[in-house]
Parts: sequence; structure tokens; C-alpha cells
Amino acid sequence: MRLPKNLIQLLISVLAITPYSAYAHIQVTDDVGAVVTLTTPAKRVISLAPHLTELIYAAGGGSVLRGTVKHSDYPNAARQLPRVGDYQALDLEQIIALRPDLVVAWQYGNVERQLHALRKLHIPIFYNAPRQLDDISITLEKFGILFDTRATADLAAAQLRADITALRIRYAQRAPVRVFYQVSDQPLITLNGKQIASDVIRVCGGHNVFADLAPEAPVISLEAVLAADPQAIIVSRPSAIASGQALPNLERWRNWRQLSAIQHNALFAIEADLLDRPAPRIAQGAARLCEALDTARNRLKQN
Repeated sequence: MRLPKNLIQLLISVLAITPYSAYAHIQVTDDVGAVVTLTTPAKRVISLAPHLTELIYAAGGGSVLRGTVKHSDYPNAARQLPRVGDYQALDLEQIIALRPDLVVAWQYGNVERQLHALRKLHIPIFYNAPRQLDDISITLEKFGILFDTRATADLAAAQLRADITALRIRYAQRAPVRVFYQVSDQPLITLNGKQIASDVIRVCGGHNVFADLAPEAPVISLEAVLAADPQAIIVSRPSAIASGQALPNLERWRNWRQLSAIQHNALFAIEADLLDRPAPRIAQGAARLCEALDTARNRLKQN
């Protein structure tokens, strides 16, 4: 049966003004180069890292979160979500029971064997592997596409870029400071130049003295720190420790008076969640680190 000419013209007009996205799948490329495809915006999302939980909320996707992992404590709403494991092991049964239409995973912090089991169930997985500060904004924008929250996500991404750019411009011409960034005390662990914390140090005009080590989170010796002779020591402070409370693993360095950082009283502690989590709050951590390194510069000039 042939359609009337006027009806054909009407259908053509409707198709012409209907956005292509109404018929196309949602597609983004994740941080390992895999294309994540959804037929509709994600409505039941599982986050498998604390920083990813923060990113999802910042991108406007808090309402679609159905579960997350241990230590996902920001924002406060995240504390109420069901826990499906931690970076060492996942509760696959609970994840499956939550019926996710998207799982967001951290490439370096989740058990690949268990993630493979989820892929076999045809559950889409977005892998996050940020290397530089701008990768955080890029992830926010991708989440905005996946959750259909682009207005909120793009605004958060733009704000983070603006905050980091302002710091980069402000400290671009400052004298370099050699920095030792301490993640833990026993064993003594730092981060190499491929980690986002090192990117923050660069923004502030600092130089990570262990940037060239091959492991991304190398275990180092006391002798290596003494040989590197940093001009500033930054220790990541656990959130549970109050800002005015002394850290034993920071004060221990005062025993080594030959260190430049000790001679110039350049010991600083910054809340770990503000630097170690690649999420929007890293702008706050970056501002504090930049202020710390500027204090170290001033003290170096005075001596």
C-alpha cells in the first residue's frame, strides 16, 4: 500500500528535525581505549573506587548510583550507598543483584579477574586511568554523556580547568623546589612522575625528586631520600587525623638535620583525599600544596 504524498512529506519533516541522538547509541571511549556503548543513559551505576564515586556525583550522576566500594565517603550521600567490596576484592554476587547497566572501574585498583567475570555477563565497564590533571575534567565530560547530565558535568569540568589554570599561571615563574612526596611510612612509599600528584607538584613549580623511578608507587629507602636531599617534604595526611595534630611519619624527618627540608623547616602535611584522589577536590589540594611550596621558597631565600 502506498502512503499518501502529504503523509510522506510529513514523515520526512519529522525525521529532519529529530536529533540523530534519539536513535543512536551512546558511545564514549574510556581511558584504556575501549568504546563503551549504551542504548540509553545509565540509570543503575556501580562505582568501584572512592574517587570515581566523587566524580559521578560531581558530574550530576549521584541519583543513578546503586553501589560503591569501601572508603567512598564523599560527598556525604555516598556513605549511604551499599558496599560491594574494596580494591582488593569485589562482591560479585551483590554487584549482579544490584542489576547495573554500567560499572565504572579504576584500572589500577580493581581485580581484573573479577571484572572479566562481569564482562562475560555483558555488563558495560568504563575503565578510568587518569594520568594528568586535565584527565579529571575529561572524565567528568564523558560521565555527563553516559548519565545524560552534560550541563552539570561540563560546568564542573570547566570550573576545575579554570582553577588549575589559575594556579599554573600564578606559579609558572616561581623558582623550582625539589619535593619528596610521601604516601606512607612503613614501608616508605612515594609516587613517580606519572601520577597525578606529580602533575600537581609541577603546576606549583616543584620537582618530584623520585619522578624518574619506574614503579608508579615505588618503595624507597631512607638512604634514597637523604641522597635526593629534597627542599620540601609533603606527607599525605589521613582524613581521620585533625589538621592541627602532628604526624609521627612527618616529625621523624627532623632526626635528619642534614636534609635541606629540615634546615629550612619545610615539612608539610596535606589531607590525602585532596591529592591522592583524582577528583574535583584536587583543586583544593593543589592550592594547599602550592602555598606550601611557596612557603618553602621564602624560607630558602632567607637562609
